[in-house]
Amino acid sequence: MGMSIDWTAFTPWASLAGGMLIGIAAGMLILLNGRIAGISGVLGGLLRPARGDVSWRLAFIAGLLGAPLVYALATALPRPQIDAGYVELVLAGLLVGTGTRYGSGCTSGHGVCGVSRLSPRSLVATAAFMASGFVTVFVVRHMIGL
Repeated sequence: MGMSIDWTAFTPWASLAGGMLIGIAAGMLILLNGRIAGISGVLGGLLRPARGDVSWRLAFIAGLLGAPLVYALATALPRPQIDAGYVELVLAGLLVGTGTRYGSGCTSGHGVCGVSRLSPRSLVATAAFMASGFVTVFVVRHMIGL
């Protein structure tokens, strides 16, 4: 079974624009607020709120949830295709959540913000995220056959 690219779904310009927006937003958050744009940390801070630290977190989460709604006003949202059942999705979510606690952050905090700052901890964490993903896909797709 070879690997191929679905050229109809290949969107380099939209991907470049999205990546630039993520980078600009992460840069603005750290420059203007001194905070890392790590989703697990932002959300975790809402679960144990500190005084004066809630409003920017709520605005950040509202932006994450609101952006697709605003986008939907301009064009149709793409229809997601998820090749997993509810059990697999819940299990994956629990594993990712556990991993973010053990890794002291998530892919956005380490992968976007930490790697761009050349943080050794984030470089190791991101390499571990990627390696775990590669191994998981290989085992699930080629050894188990799901």
